[in-house]
Amino acid sequence: MEGGEAAEAAAADPGGPRFPFPYTPYLIQEQFMAALYDALEAGRVGIFESPTGTGKSLSLICGALAWLRDFEQKKQEEEARLLAPEESGQEGKECPASAGPGHAASQGTAGEPDWVTAFVQKKEERDLVDRLKEEQIRRKKREDRLEKIRNNVQLKYAAKRKRSEEDETKRLLQLSKEVLSEGAGDALEQLDHNEEELILAEYESDEEKKAVSGLEEDDDDLEEEHVTKIYYCSRTHSQLSQFVHEVQKSPFGKDTRLVSLGSRQSLCVNEEVRRLGALQLINDRCMEMQKNKHGRKKKSDEENEGRKRRVSRAICPFYSYEQMQFLRDEVLVEVKDIEQLVALGRETKACPYYGSRYAISAAQLVVLPYQMLLHERTRNAAGIKLKDQVVIIDEAHNLIDTITCIHSAEVSGSQLCCAHSQLLQYMERYSKRLKAKNLMYIKQILYLLEQFVAMLGGNVKQNPSCQAVSQTGTVLKSINDFLFQSHIDNINLFKVQRYCEKSLISRKVLPLRIYGHLYSNAVSHTEFEVEEAATGAGACLLHPALRTKWFLQKAEHDQVRTASPLMQVEGFLSALTNTNQDGRVIINRQGTVGQSSLKFLLLNPAVHFAKVVEECRAVIIAGGTMQPVADFREQLLAGAGVDPARVVEFSCGHVIPAENILPIILCSGPSSQQLEFTYLTRNMPQMMDETGRILCNLCNVVPGGVVCFFPSYEYEKQIYAHWEKTGLLTRLAVKKKIFQEPKKANQVEQVLVEYAKCIKRCSQAGGQMTGALLLSVVGGKMSEGINFSDDLGRCVIMVGMPYPNIKSPELQEKMTWLDKTMPRAAGQPPSKVLIENLCMKAVNQSIGRAIRHQKDFASILLLDHRYARPAIFNKLPQWIRERTQVKPAFGAAFAELRKFHRGKLDAL
Repeated sequence: MEGGEAAEAAAADPGGPRFPFPYTPYLIQEQFMAALYDALEAGRVGIFESPTGTGKSLSLICGALAWLRDFEQKKQEEEARLLAPEESGQEGKECPASAGPGHAASQGTAGEPDWVTAFVQKKEERDLVDRLKEEQIRRKKREDRLEKIRNNVQLKYAAKRKRSEEDETKRLLQLSKEVLSEGAGDALEQLDHNEEELILAEYESDEEKKAVSGLEEDDDDLEEEHVTKIYYCSRTHSQLSQFVHEVQKSPFGKDTRLVSLGSRQSLCVNEEVRRLGALQLINDRCMEMQKNKHGRKKKSDEENEGRKRRVSRAICPFYSYEQMQFLRDEVLVEVKDIEQLVALGRETKACPYYGSRYAISAAQLVVLPYQMLLHERTRNAAGIKLKDQVVIIDEAHNLIDTITCIHSAEVSGSQLCCAHSQLLQYMERYSKRLKAKNLMYIKQILYLLEQFVAMLGGNVKQNPSCQAVSQTGTVLKSINDFLFQSHIDNINLFKVQRYCEKSLISRKVLPLRIYGHLYSNAVSHTEFEVEEAATGAGACLLHPALRTKWFLQKAEHDQVRTASPLMQVEGFLSALTNTNQDGRVIINRQGTVGQSSLKFLLLNPAVHFAKVVEECRAVIIAGGTMQPVADFREQLLAGAGVDPARVVEFSCGHVIPAENILPIILCSGPSSQQLEFTYLTRNMPQMMDETGRILCNLCNVVPGGVVCFFPSYEYEKQIYAHWEKTGLLTRLAVKKKIFQEPKKANQVEQVLVEYAKCIKRCSQAGGQMTGALLLSVVGGKMSEGINFSDDLGRCVIMVGMPYPNIKSPELQEKMTWLDKTMPRAAGQPPSKVLIENLCMKAVNQSIGRAIRHQKDFASILLLDHRYARPAIFNKLPQWIRERTQVKPAFGAAFAELRKFHRGKLDAL
């Protein structure tokens, strides 16, 4: 906007709320914000769809924060009204005569005398006023503190100077320790009693004592009231960073208290810990360092006298109360993304992981990944309280799958055997020091592990890699059947799970500690002897300690870096506590016990989503492509007990003009071959030839980039080999350079860069080659999150219908469960609806890659006559469906495509 001022967008209702916006919004953005505002105000569960390229993120930000602004203002006005009589000195006035003791005969509505009812009511009012006063004081204190930091640069320099002083003190202290250690071998000069009194005692300043004791002393400063806030979550780190950048650019960027949450892997600034790489190893090391810090106890000189000096255990220098308090305030003063938060942590020498969590209570907008919000234990550990708050789940097209994956758990035979070996060593070493209850629970866990391995056809006392499985295959069982058949139905898994949580047993048997402690003391075998034993005849009957060591060495060799197999087992045990009908146990027996696994499959994601919708004031499920929405309504919301009247849907069109998109359903190819890519027909040579001919014709008329999606990597590979053999690939390469989507995620970026360079080079040079053809896969890295805007995607082609593999045991079980628990939809069984919905969600995600902004244009070609069936056609996004043409013959479709692209080229 000129002059840098934000535009004020009025809602569709002239008397409705006004939304600050960085520019003049599109009409659909105004409608989106108004519908969002109404949903939040009414406490609804909303399903919001706004195609990519329509400014969805900015609409979410401005609509939600405008509501929060108004909500806070109303709340403060109400507080002022309640506190007004207090300020004018009316509190001491007596109750009305009717409520006095002299009117005891008069009865209240609940059978109590009126004066008792009035007294109780008056007390409640006084308590409310006291609470509001306290909140006001805390809020004022916080606002004053943040304002001081925002405006007073000297405070920042003072904090920086203090850190420099601390660093210098540490350096000098280290030098002093080195000097002392150099003379440690010299005999101490004998002093008489009088001289001994002159020796200075060990000194520790008040600040140092405070640092050692941790955060307990001043927790009140870090813990504030949980203000009404919006929790915004998305799938990936990059999506969250992009959202934060949008907030920074919005009119709310300067006044919003925003905190970004992430994993230790993303936020840790301790290089020693970061170097561990794997998330679980980082988590374990961090927890261990914290324990070292909080577990340090001051001992008297008498206790230490004459004892050997022990090696001090490492503590994290970034886990500092004062510095984390400073980082918390810095986070609340100015909007920062994860990268900026990490940079601030390094600068202030404070832990961003914990510092950001201390900012949650006072934040207005909390940005976090899916898993942190949707998994209850993770949510609680992070200090996230959903009661009466607002949750916005963006990029939610895969929400059901995400909840299913988060709450499913898998543990391999190798992990089970390794966990058993570690725990057995722990028990043998410390059995005399453990209390009876500890021993009882450890023995129960050992028994569970033995039975789990037995279910895979193995024995925990033998090397899992040496034990061949007699009957391979996959078996599905209900939770109860699994518990009975593994003979563990008499064990209370809830109690075992609670014991694991409270005792932190998995952290006490860490492989890192076993390497550094148990092996060095309990077993004295060389690496060669271990390797020889593991590969020789005695490999399957190793000592427990050697067996664990061999498992861990093999895991490192295979680059499988998990810190504690017992943690994986805990996740599986936790999953088994789901109700019998909500999940299944998959017993997957492969070549050896080590390769086999037990997996818990969650069938009913609604049970874990129910708590979110119950506690929250409002929940918004948003995405660029939410169609078909029936899954959200029936599988997720109805299953979570949400009243259908509470659910609201909003879907808007695209900002592009109708003439900028040409979607076509093509029913037959150039040689009149009907296009039907079923599992049986798609491998026919004539079907693959027909697909090749369609692409050859399109590449002659479509400029720039063409993206072609196949149902699977296998089919893409098969059709590529066929075209290579028939010479069709050579014909295609005349007009477009051909690129293939790689299977490895780390190679995707390079392929995209080369693809974009080729298109740019061709457009500048002219000549026979007009661009590039990218062969991609539905559900691959390029079907989600990648923008093929402008010349990168002038035509998107979908080959066939990407139905999921219905032979998958997991999918078959899900289909059976749906048919038993869900009502039929329009005469169709729920299992059939599920298969169609999974297919069309994947299609909609893929074809939405092309149009990314208002002036973009592209054609979309769906190669399969089944797309024209009403049940399938109606599951396309509305903005595409309204403009789609069904072409029975290739000639008419080709003429439309040529006319469309020539017209666009002439207009450029």
